[in-house]
Amino acid sequence: MNEYINLSLENIESEHICCALGDKKHQDGVNKKKEWIKNKLKDGHVFRKLEGRGKMFIEYEPVETAWTPIDGKNYEYIYCLWVAGSFKGKGIGKELLEYAINDSKEKGKSGICTIVSKKKKPFLGEKNFFQHFGFEVIDNIEDYELLALKFNDDETPKFRENARKMQIDSKEFTIYYSTECPYVEYEVKELSEFAKNNNITVNLIKIDSLEKAKNAPCIFNNWANFYNGKFISNTILNANALEKLIK
Repeated sequence: MNEYINLSLENIESEHICCALGDKKHQDGVNKKKEWIKNKLKDGHVFRKLEGRGKMFIEYEPVETAWTPIDGKNYEYIYCLWVAGSFKGKGIGKELLEYAINDSKEKGKSGICTIVSKKKKPFLGEKNFFQHFGFEVIDNIEDYELLALKFNDDETPKFRENARKMQIDSKEFTIYYSTECPYVEYEVKELSEFAKNNNITVNLIKIDSLEKAKNAPCIFNNWANFYNGKFISNTILNANALEKLIK
């Protein structure tokens, strides 16, 4: 039987957070991610993972306080559900999602939601997987869809109007980011140094509050790339990737 653990103020310092395992260059990002989780626990944030080392976890919290440009009431929002490597195909994803669904029902929520895409995109869950559990499309922006599993007929969440723009006024290469992902911190520093050394303008805009997250100009706020005023991807870039993109 699989054993799971939920992160808390009591155990978070001694537990890993699954994503950036064993990579020292991302340790600063891991530390900032843990601080972010600590601050979010009071909002009902849940980070549940399989005991042991590996990338297998689910992360969710009430949509009202979730760092995502979605409006809604009495719903849980799933940030991420990730099962990687040799742990795939063992029912872990199913158990993690079922826990979140049951937890949401026990808390008296009206449902649970998450973001997917029509085509596979980085850092997004598989649409078919969620649909298997009864999730339905309740809103969309271009190729991106908001899925929800409704427990009753209450009003469902929806994307905020600011997120529907998927564009900004600046024509320069611009990246919106936050410490939600432990990979971000290192890449922000690397890109900053690369841009400075190569006389390239890269605007880095940090999402560091709920207000900024809710008012983001696209559906992503842990990492979003814009160029010529338009959203181009949510792929986390390193210096080599940015150089190729520019060329």
